[in-house]
Amino acid sequence: MWLPILGLLIGIVLGLSSDLQIPEEYSNYLSIAVLAALDTLFGGIRAHLQNVYDEVVFITGFFFNIILAASLAFLGVHLGVDLYLAAIFAFGVRLFQNIAVIRRLIIAKRMNTSQK
Repeated sequence: MWLPILGLLIGIVLGLSSDLQIPEEYSNYLSIAVLAALDTLFGGIRAHLQNVYDEVVFITGFFFNIILAASLAFLGVHLGVDLYLAAIFAFGVRLFQNIAVIRRLIIAKRMNTSQK
């Protein structure tokens, strides 16, 4: 459970401490990849809280989501359509749904703990 959060924190620290510049033409790809990764992270936290977490599902979902989102953006660039917006919408909705479920699960667990 703490491994994804630890990886996220290490990534944030490394990203903020480096002087890495992403070219503007890749910004759509990077934003979608980050959103897909966050969606997978919060999906993993949700699965852990629901006691259905599976490492294989988490790892394959992580890479599959990023590849799918980047492929949509790539296809959209070649078609002249902003398909990356569809990926942003889909991952954004799932991200907020996962966060809402995580919040409800944490509240329910705290309520059960305080009632005992």
